Amino acid sequence: MSSSTNRYDLWAPETRANPLPVYARMRQEAPLVRLVDPYYKTPVWVATRYKDAVDLMRDARFTKDIQKVPEDSPSRQLRTKSMEAINQHMLSVDPPDHTRLRTLVSKAFTPRRVEELRPRITAIAHRLLDAVQASGSMDLLDAFAFPLPVTVIAEMLGVPQEDQEQFREWTNVIVNPPTDGNMQTIETAGMQFAQYFQGLLARRRAEPRDDLLSALLSVEEQGDRLSPRELISMLFLLLVAGHETTVNLIGNGIWALLTHPEQLERLRANPALIESAVEEMLRYRGPVETTTQRWAPQDLEFRGQVIPAGESVVASLLAADHDPEHFREPERFDITREPNRHIAFGFGIHFCLGAPLARLEGTIAINLLLERLPRLRLAEESARLRWRDGVLVNGLLRLPVTF
Repeated sequence: MSSSTNRYDLWAPETRANPLPVYARMRQEAPLVRLVDPYYKTPVWVATRYKDAVDLMRDARFTKDIQKVPEDSPSRQLRTKSMEAINQHMLSVDPPDHTRLRTLVSKAFTPRRVEELRPRITAIAHRLLDAVQASGSMDLLDAFAFPLPVTVIAEMLGVPQEDQEQFREWTNVIVNPPTDGNMQTIETAGMQFAQYFQGLLARRRAEPRDDLLSALLSVEEQGDRLSPRELISMLFLLLVAGHETTVNLIGNGIWALLTHPEQLERLRANPALIESAVEEMLRYRGPVETTTQRWAPQDLEFRGQVIPAGESVVASLLAADHDPEHFREPERFDITREPNRHIAFGFGIHFCLGAPLARLEGTIAINLLLERLPRLRLAEESARLRWRDGVLVNGLLRLPVTF
């Protein structure tokens, strides 16, 4: 295990800057390999080929519910404790609970309902660009890519705008656990998240509004279809997933365009290519690097390897979306790529519920950036930019640009 960990160190700083060469070796030499997660100090199996990733995501033998693994499993003991307040959401349960929970919120994310948000998303994007246009420079993540989707999802839920920065701090801790193994920070962030929503829910029970939070409360009251912990967990998932994906779709997408000037000029010359361009951004450097974990409730064989009971397995979406067995010239960034059946939003029953919203936000945001900032360029060399430490979310820490 140690030799594999050293050879395929996904968490090393140089790998974070560009994980594609490591994933290429893994696909060739060890397409399903057992590594050690440096955050939790527990084993995790990583699948890197496209077909293996798809098959894993639809393999019902593996569970998303950590309560189904043996009680003496280190993963169960550690993760149950660290995320107890907010871990009973759609990504951490199996059917029929998953089906029930997903059904409760799916109506808010249908393509028709999402399309109705277009004017509001456009207005927010214009307002954010109005605020920076005269300055000639910005950190694109801080000034634009973060506040746009977090404002949209906060408004959908009914979360006050002034609390958005606090959510960003909690989210960063939870999706990027400390490398020193100290879980106190993640436990504290989870508890603070839960306490915040408990207070907000109490206010909504007293004074319901026309928002998703009030709608979920009314569903709970009509038939106890959402337990209190499920409700808090659902709100946590919607808020985190509702902005993290789009923040890094916009950031990674603009980075890809600015480091491939010929593709940037193609898009400027033909803005109608924006939807195809966004799909290629999702494939080339998607915002989610790996799936959340699935566990083996008992010893399970997958691709000739035995996954011991209690150990976890993830699919690398980024590695799968660069599999030369599925994509022609996968290392080439091509905004007109066709076909482009990437799996940046996952696959199967856990396919990202917010994919239509992320796509719409990304399309509007990137179009407006190129339209209103015609001289947009990187303010630092690409090689000097720092990427986030974890392997769950794939995104930059900063994206300084001038225009």
